Formats: sequence, structure tokens, C-alpha cells
Amino acid sequence: MKHIRILIIIFILLALAMMGLIGRCFYLQYYKCQEFRSQSERAQQTIITEKPCRGLILDSRGRVLAASNRVETLYADRNIITNFDETVTAMEPILRTSADNIANMINESRNPGFIKLAVAIDAAQRAEFLSIKPRPKGISITSDFARQYPASSLAAHVVGFTDFEGNGGSGIELEYNKYLQGKPGKHVFYLDSARRLVRIKEEQSTVENGTGLILTIDETIQEFTRNALYKQWKDYQAESAVAVVMDPYTGAVLAMVSLPDFDPARVGDADRDAWRNRILTDPYEPGSIFKPIVTAIAIDRGVITGNTLINCESGSYSGKGFGTIGEYNSHRYGVLSAKQILVVSSNIGMAKIGQKMGKKKLYDGLKMFGIGSISGIDLPGEGSGVLWPTSRWTGYSITRIPYGQEVSVTALQIARAYCILANGGRPVRPYIVKAIVDPNGAILEYKKPAPPAGQIIKPSVAKWMVQDALVGVVHDEHGTGKNAKLEKWKVFGKTGTANVAMTGQKGFSESEFVASFAGGAPAEKPAVIVLVSIRKPNRKLGKGYTGGTVAAPVVGTILEKTLTYMEQKGMIAPAKSSHDSNESKQQRDGPEQTSD
Repeated sequence: MKHIRILIIIFILLALAMMGLIGRCFYLQYYKCQEFRSQSERAQQTIITEKPCRGLILDSRGRVLAASNRVETLYADRNIITNFDETVTAMEPILRTSADNIANMINESRNPGFIKLAVAIDAAQRAEFLSIKPRPKGISITSDFARQYPASSLAAHVVGFTDFEGNGGSGIELEYNKYLQGKPGKHVFYLDSARRLVRIKEEQSTVENGTGLILTIDETIQEFTRNALYKQWKDYQAESAVAVVMDPYTGAVLAMVSLPDFDPARVGDADRDAWRNRILTDPYEPGSIFKPIVTAIAIDRGVITGNTLINCESGSYSGKGFGTIGEYNSHRYGVLSAKQILVVSSNIGMAKIGQKMGKKKLYDGLKMFGIGSISGIDLPGEGSGVLWPTSRWTGYSITRIPYGQEVSVTALQIARAYCILANGGRPVRPYIVKAIVDPNGAILEYKKPAPPAGQIIKPSVAKWMVQDALVGVVHDEHGTGKNAKLEKWKVFGKTGTANVAMTGQKGFSESEFVASFAGGAPAEKPAVIVLVSIRKPNRKLGKGYTGGTVAAPVVGTILEKTLTYMEQKGMIAPAKSSHDSNESKQQRDGPEQTSD
């Protein structure tokens, strides 16, 4: 009986084991089969991402500033290479380098599955590789897109650049990256035992190429601007230089140059300091180019008129709480009208205008002109400058701010302020992208900002400022801006020479300056506003350092070339008559007689 019980127990255990095995098989067959099938399929499949073509960036006339072209890359997969020595030897004539160099590229790569051996191979290299029999395992050709910049450094800070992954790194490339980059497509392929593609299984998503952008920048005007600015920057051995050209009525930026610049296609070779768009990022004390803004506010608020007479104290003005104010180059002026104060650029006259106006009117007026606030331009990295609230002003502030001290601005803020003066006193918002277009060229969206409502200053004040006072700065005998004068068009504008703040300590350098000129033409109906600021021209050259000497001739050249071009293209009406026909270009480019 004992043996029978043992046999029964053994039988029961075997039966239980069999039932467990059957249950496990049933579980795997009916409950886990889909999971295992999916795992098996995944082992036989791969997902390949199809990269989209990044959108074009065009200038206002359709000329290409940035584009992506398809290129072929020869790459290696170290996991698949079977005969290493033979493979690298076979690639020597194609890659035009030694087998040792090729071996090092493969062995030292951090991504063994995709090692770029040659990017943008030419037709001869491609044909030579395909002619190898048998073709080396683990070496293949793939196609991709490469970003190209036909204009090179011409509009570098506007267009920007892309990083190694093809995403925007600065400028328009960064600001509008979501439009330009498009959406990748995904495709599932079956693989054989050697992990080679056999056939497509399914298309998960279709590739969508990036949309293109049409800018307000005109490549021709951009070239005029950069050439003129670059020459002066080099001739005066300056640290940096900026120039902006704008349509005063719409806020469209027609040209924007910041020096030093870089080639977007070789951005890694450039000093990182050159990447910065100084027009947006670098605030500076504007000096005397600030005076027309303050004067316009004072006249608009009824504090003074254009003919108000102000005693400029023969060159020295002192008082309790604001110290002593002098004139540039120890000039001695007596009683001057508001216009004459601007023409000869009197600091004392402006200080007294500030005192007449008071803190609140001055501060409120400057805020209306956009001082101390970003403009909202569609480019990254814009700074706001500094306009302290009146609670932080001292007795010096009300007398120094009117002639461009104790306040910092960006070049774009000054250009916008002069647009307000030129367009009759209306606010404008600078912008750089005119339209978004699909890959076929159809316009999807216009980006032009809606015209802002209201007036910053009265039209009559703006007209007097442009057509009388600022024309006088350029065309009057004692005007500081004579070097911007043109034969064919009446130019208006203002010079400025500001001390540079010392690095790491309080106060300002007595030997380093920012030379500026802001203005436009034709005065009767301004077509463009131009601002040029050149930082730290080398005084040791003995050629001058003031706005009238260094910056005004550049603005004159830009205006002359731009207006001639716009006239030829029918963008503006032909000039009705010439002005100052006896004034030659050589005279305009010569040394100035009076500077601020």
C-alpha cells in the first residue's frame, strides 16, 4: 500500500506539472502572443526619420539670403563593418586621405552607428564609391540638407545662423525657427538579418517642409550700408560700428549692420563677441543726437517755441545742485533760439530747456518716444536701455538728460525716435519680416504690424523739427552736420559725440567716444531714416572723432546711394530740384568746421 501511495503522489505531481505547463503555454499563446509578436516585429524593423527642408529666407525683392540644399554624406556603421583593414583601404582614394586617418575617424567616433566620413561629397566621389565591387559592408551614402548663406556676412546679424542640429541659433533663424524648421516625416521599414532595408512597412507621418520668410531688408540697401560703414570702421580703427536704415512711416527695417560681423556658414570660426547684434543689445549714452527728441517734447508740451530765446551763458553755466555745464570745444554762445541751439549743438541751451520742462514732462515725453522700452522688433535679444524713474533723478539729471547723458539707449530706439519725428509725430514699431510663404511661394501671412493710433507729438512740431531745425544742422553755415549734405536732396539730422563709460569703474573716459549721426532725406517728405554710431574711433590717427567728422559722411553716402536706387526703382518720386549744387562730394567728405 505504501508503494501505491507513492505512485499516486508522483502521478498527481506529474499531472499538476503537466497542467501547469499547459496553462503556461495557453498563457503565452493567447495572452502574450501579441507582445511577443510586436517584439519580434520590432527586431525586424527600423524607423527612419525624413528631415524636412528648412524654409527659405528672402530679402524684400525675393533675393535668397538663406536656403537649404540637399547634400550627400558618406558614412560608416562600425557595427556592420566586417573586414576593417580592407574597408579603410578601399576608402582611401574616395576620401582622399590615408587609411590611418579613416581608421581614426571610425574608431574615435562617439556614435558608432553613424560616423560621418565626408559631408557634401561630389559626383565623382559618389560614382567612385558605387563602382567598388563588392561594396564594403558598413559604408553607405545618405542625403541630408545643408544650410547655405549666399550673401555671406552681408546680413549676418539679421538672418542669423543654425546650429549643428539645424535649429536656429540667432537672428531670424532663431526668432522664426518654428516656421522655418518644418515637420519631419517618419517611415517604418523591414530589415533583413544583416539589418539592411528590405521594404517599407508603413508611413507614420508625412514630411512637411518649412515655410519661407520674406524680409523687409533690401539686399542692395544693405550692401550700400555695410560698405559705407565698413570702410569708415576700418579707416578709423574703431572698436565697433552700427547702422540702421528704416522706413519712417511703416517701421520696416531696410538695412541693419553691426560690425564686427561673421559668416553664418562658418560661424564657428568667428569670435563669439561678433555674434552680438549691437543695434539691439548694446546700450550707450547717445549724446547730442538726443537733443532733437527733447526739444520736440518741450515745444509740443508748450514749454518753449522754436523761436524762444535762451541765454547760453557764454560757454559756462553753474548752479546749486547741478554743477557746471560747458560747451563742446569751449565754444561761447550767447542768446540762441531753440533752432540755433540744435544747429550749433549747445549743451547749456539744452540744459535750460530741461529745467524749463521739469522732471515729469521730460520723463513722460521720453517714455512716449520709446526711450527705456523695447521696441518689440521681431528679432531676439533686444535690450531696453535705461531711463531711470524720476524718483532716482538728481539735480544733475534734469540738466544732463536733455543733451544725452544719464540715459542709455539702443541704436534701434534712436532710429525709431527719428522715424517719429520724420513721419509727422506718429508712433511706429520696427519690424523685419514682411511675409510668411509656403514652399511653393504662396503668401500665407503678412506680418506688417497694424498702424499704431495716436500722436506722440503734433504734426506741426514734427514738421518744424525736420524741415527747419534739423535741416539747419546740415545746411546752415554753422551746422555741425555739414558732412552729411547732398547735392540732390535736402538732408536733415543731428550729430552726436558721447563719452564712453569706463569699464569696471564709475565715470566716463575723456579719450574714448561714440560718434553718431541720425537723420534722413528728403526733408520735404522723408523716404528713409539712417542712424550710424561708431564706437571708439582711434583719436591717435589725428583724423577726428566727433559725430560730424566720423558718422555724418557715412550717413551722407548711405542716403545718396539709397535714394538714387529708390528713385531708379520707382520707390520714390524723382527729386524736383537740386540743393547746394556747388557742394561737391569731396567737400562733403572733408573735415568738418564745427562739431559737437
